[in-house]
Amino acid sequence: VPIFENRMDSKSLFLTPNTETPYSWMWLDLKDGPVVLEAPPKVLGALNDMWFRWVVDIGFTGPDKGEGGKYLILPPGYSGEIPEGYIVVKSPTFSLWAPWRSFVVDGDPKPGVNLVKQHTRAYRLADAGNPPPMNFVNVSGKDFSTVAPADYQFWEYLDQVVQQEPSESLDPVTLGYYAAIGIQKGKPFAPDA
Repeated sequence: VPIFENRMDSKSLFLTPNTETPYSWMWLDLKDGPVVLEAPPKVLGALNDMWFRWVVDIGFTGPDKGEGGKYLILPPGYSGEIPEGYIVVKSPTFSLWAPWRSFVVDGDPKPGVNLVKQHTRAYRLADAGNPPPMNFVNVSGKDFSTVAPADYQFWEYLDQVVQQEPSESLDPVTLGYYAAIGIQKGKPFAPDA
């Protein structure tokens, strides 16, 4: 789990960060079944699907109301048993992005960061009896970019997502736009000049 143990700075490139709060995020993969996300208290965040669409708020504006909670995230088409004791979320895609920010206390980011590290867990529902440990990586002050490429590679990435995610997760008009340039589920992306 990448985590800014200090506030964001200009060394890393993001679309919409601020420099007032520490951030952390993770990618969740539902291809092997439901995933449990134990969200920490006192955060502000969300789950977004692979198309960067909102799925559910986490934290103060979410169903856990800032108290932290166990979210059970179900993959597309899931029809198995749903145990009690979870905030149940149905995802339209197999991949999700879970970002949130914690808050500074009297100018100090450590209390919020510590809550995130103490309470954040993500694991497959099948592993709920023995969840694996989490690995937090401090990315404060690191040079990296999270901005999507603006060259041909963008289209290769888009094709990869179209191939991996259910067609039902997008509307037919958008899928038609992609098909018009050769990106279509089940077909190789090999555009001509």
